[in-house]
Amino acid sequence: MVNAMAPPQILLLPDFESRQKWPRMLNPHWADMKEETLEWCRKFGAFTPAGQKAFDKCNFSLLCGLTFPFMTKEQLRCSCDLMNLFFIFDEHSDRTDPAEVWEQGRVIMDALRNPEKPRPKGEWVGGEITKQFWLPTTKISTKTFQRRFIATFDSYVESVAHEAENRAKESILGFEEYMVLRRETAGVTPCFAMVEMDMDIPDEVREHPIIQELEVLAVDLIMVLNDVTSYNREQACGTGDHNMITVIMNEQHATLQEAIDWCGRLHVTLTKRYDQLVTQIPHWGEPMDSQIRRLVDGFSQWETGLVHWGFESERYYGKNGSEVRRTCKVQLLPKVDVDGKEDPNAGPTAMVDEVCRLAPCVRV
Repeated sequence: MVNAMAPPQILLLPDFESRQKWPRMLNPHWADMKEETLEWCRKFGAFTPAGQKAFDKCNFSLLCGLTFPFMTKEQLRCSCDLMNLFFIFDEHSDRTDPAEVWEQGRVIMDALRNPEKPRPKGEWVGGEITKQFWLPTTKISTKTFQRRFIATFDSYVESVAHEAENRAKESILGFEEYMVLRRETAGVTPCFAMVEMDMDIPDEVREHPIIQELEVLAVDLIMVLNDVTSYNREQACGTGDHNMITVIMNEQHATLQEAIDWCGRLHVTLTKRYDQLVTQIPHWGEPMDSQIRRLVDGFSQWETGLVHWGFESERYYGKNGSEVRRTCKVQLLPKVDVDGKEDPNAGPTAMVDEVCRLAPCVRV
């Protein structure tokens, strides 16, 4: 485990916002969805009351509004429910042993493949959450989308289980190995699939090398952005080993600030290649060209939306988002010691309502 010598107390972050070519856009339905989806999420009792309060502050409906600005109200509701599922699984899997994470993944995939099937009594709550997200989604989406979404989500849950295994071994991956796994654990490809909810893009078009490379580049851009944004929170509550910054510090023997700067330079390089490739998208004729434009715009809007959500929600910067946005500076949070012998539902709650939301209290 990396133990950086005397890390700086003030971290200078890359100015991701200034690099965005797509403007901030917000779905007009997001506010209507906010309380509706929060109430839906609360009824499952996935967190203790204190944990649910912390979870609510993350404002995942805002994330969907920023990243899916053109969705209909019905589509946005499905996307908001998916986002809640993502982060519930993320929080539960971070605090569960690998065998249990594999089981949680099995439950999720069974619910996706069999949405009409009643969930067994006593099953992990993620099964019912998945069912209630997916069943309405299947009623307003194409079969092509459904097939692709299930395939991407299967890869995602499997990668989260592998991440749990690495975490249990306190293993820090090398950069190349990390990138391969992180492209899946980031959960970005299922989100991109949601852009195709009402589309019917054939495989030979969707799998064109330029479209595939654009998607990988978009995933990598979001991955760099998310790892830099989330590192402070993760290192504070002991889940920072599966983060690009930790990987770079470990592999390059870099300081924390040097690793952040390196990630910033990588983001610039990826952005240049992405912008270059966008101009090389082939033409298939209408209506396919319009669908591909919507898909690639969806890739781009996801990064832009994530940048703004990082500042406008309380997940990473608490109430200091506007100040971090202005200065690109953030104070390094102290590490919170989590004693596994104490209440397993307690979690690191001391700073939940302080500078940064660290982790909701999970019911396991």
